[in-house]
Amino acid sequence: MNILVVDDDIQNAKMTSYLLEEAGYRVFRVHDPSNIMQVIEQHNPDLILLDIMMPKMDGFEVCRQIRRNSDIPIIFLSARTYLQDRVMGLQIGGDDYLVKPFEPSELLARVEAVLRRRNADVLNTSTRLSQGNITLDPVEHKVLFTDGRVVELTPLEFRLLYYLMKNAGRILNVSQILTKVWGYDYEGESNLVAVYIRRLRTKVEEDPDHPRHVITVRNLGYKFEP
Repeated sequence: MNILVVDDDIQNAKMTSYLLEEAGYRVFRVHDPSNIMQVIEQHNPDLILLDIMMPKMDGFEVCRQIRRNSDIPIIFLSARTYLQDRVMGLQIGGDDYLVKPFEPSELLARVEAVLRRRNADVLNTSTRLSQGNITLDPVEHKVLFTDGRVVELTPLEFRLLYYLMKNAGRILNVSQILTKVWGYDYEGESNLVAVYIRRLRTKVEEDPDHPRHVITVRNLGYKFEP
């Protein structure tokens, strides 16, 4: 597996690269992300570890640029601990967010989980799934409504909605969702699910503030109502 480390701090990038190489990954480093798409085309990475605080172009802008052209998994690595930064990173297309300093074992666990989601179909989302007025197209990651509307989803958004629809009417707790959709169960990541639930609602609900399909069950979890 090829991993691209994007960090303007040369020492930090070296330490992260060494850790990943010791775990068996092939690592490339970029300290100036201004030509990030050319680098991606050259090295064809399976995963990108992306710092946020970089002088010429911050990690959020780099992520936006990548997402306009590619769905390569992205894990943000940042010393910024603010909740709004974590939410922003996930909203613009990041797959995970890890705060520096981190334990090497945790970084490797996050990397393995993201790559596992990328390369293994945990939910077997290979066939169309319909519930009520909604049909999911697994080929193009689209939501098809009976009234003719079509909405595109990111791979993670699609997996989340697929899992909820596959268990329509059943309450799914955060731990179950993390395990099935993200591929790991990590204490303290309930906000990760909440962020993606909000993103889903903005795309599939007529009124995201008063959802009819993606329902929160207070203190228990979430469920899909056809």
